[in-house]
Amino acid sequence: MPRGARPPRRWSLRARLLVGQVLLLVIVVVGIGAATELALQQFLVHQLDTELIGVQKRSLGDAGGGPSLGPRPDGRPTPPPHPQSGTAGPGPSFLDRGGIQPGAVGAILDGEKITAAGKIGADGTQTALSETAQQQLASVPTAGGPVTVDLAGQGRYRLIADKTWDGETVITGLPSASIDAILMRVLLILLIVTVIVLIIAITVGIWLIRHALAPLDRVAATASRVADLQLDRGEVALPVRVPVADADPRTEVGQLGSAVNRMLDHITGALSARHDSETRVRQFLADASHELRTPLAAIRGYAELAQRKRAEVPGDVANAMSRVESESRRMTALVEDMLLLARLDSGRGLEHEPVDLTQLTVDAVSDAHIAGRDHRWDLDLPDEPVVITGDAARLHQVLANLLANARTHTGPGTTVTTALDFDGDGGAVWRVTDDGPGIPEALQPEVFERFARGDSSRSRRAGSSGLGLAIVAAVIKAHGGVISVDSAPGRTEFTVRLPGVGSAVPT
Repeated sequence: MPRGARPPRRWSLRARLLVGQVLLLVIVVVGIGAATELALQQFLVHQLDTELIGVQKRSLGDAGGGPSLGPRPDGRPTPPPHPQSGTAGPGPSFLDRGGIQPGAVGAILDGEKITAAGKIGADGTQTALSETAQQQLASVPTAGGPVTVDLAGQGRYRLIADKTWDGETVITGLPSASIDAILMRVLLILLIVTVIVLIIAITVGIWLIRHALAPLDRVAATASRVADLQLDRGEVALPVRVPVADADPRTEVGQLGSAVNRMLDHITGALSARHDSETRVRQFLADASHELRTPLAAIRGYAELAQRKRAEVPGDVANAMSRVESESRRMTALVEDMLLLARLDSGRGLEHEPVDLTQLTVDAVSDAHIAGRDHRWDLDLPDEPVVITGDAARLHQVLANLLANARTHTGPGTTVTTALDFDGDGGAVWRVTDDGPGIPEALQPEVFERFARGDSSRSRRAGSSGLGLAIVAAVIKAHGGVISVDSAPGRTEFTVRLPGVGSAVPT
């Protein structure tokens, strides 16, 4: 498809069925109408030809003459000698005799010359024919049956010509205007009937198609409700099913509905198995983290005790005990983070009380300034305090982690700006922006995943657990908020949006 071209418009199933039904009906009606018109035309022309042959016989019989020479191949008798022209008008004398309908024409042709030609008017008098009409009469063949000729100035006629004993030709014709009028009237009736039938068919068709496709609509509605469910995490129940009446395997739509129900059953089983597995993993993580706290505290305590007698032990032993204490502190922080994530995943560990984000932001930035004196820390606060509902300790941890992330992954002299503002719905917006090297575009979609690392782009001068941003995302989600990142070389911005006071916090 050329660039910028619109995709072809696709018709709905209802539209295609209705159009197909209407086209089929139109073809049938037009076929029946054409056959009716053709059959009626042939019947009326045959009647007119029968009347024309009778008039021709009477015209030739009235003229008198010798005996008949027997029938011609078409069933008509051999004509007697020619009738003589009369003096009642410009046409031949047989037009003045009774039994000939108004509008009939007659002519006598002697060789190639018209000796008499005329037409009977509605009042019984004869009128002359034009030269063109006379030439048309003269060209009527004597062999064969009646022919149709459009006489100049007179309309369509059925004409027949016979030769007399002395070689002259008698031509008789009857108008076919009555046939044309009947055919036109029948055609008009057929058109009216066709329009009425189409209107009725479209109305009934719309109702039938809508009624027939109603089960398909219900199946689609069921699929749409399932598509709107959040299936990515947590315990998910799928109470939605296609109604039993729409899942009858004896019908096409029922087969679809039955297949959808089986698919939903499989999805429910898979989600239940996934939830059970996640629950076991969370429980194991929580239990393991909880159990590890005691031995880690003991290791740290013994390491600190050993550090007090540093002068009494060899230097390498003192250095080793120092490393043991350092790593025990790091491992303790890692265990605490894992335990926090496990609690957040299970929906526990949050307080619901008003939190002054303005004071919280000032405190977090002050702590970051003490921890990273080689960075520049800027604040952008509104004139009024920003208050929301949530857990103050966890929200402080969110901002502290974001600031620690900026401090850890940027070099000395980097400016980190923390901005706080109201949003349009009564909530709050946090923005933490730095002018460091940025986050690679490929890493940005997974930067909030657990143990995600980006050493290749942001210089790492100190180690981290890889759980800081994962904890941030989990805490923000538990508060009903959202977090996003926008990064490019020279600028990285984390944006946190939190609901306001009185907003429901997920539990």
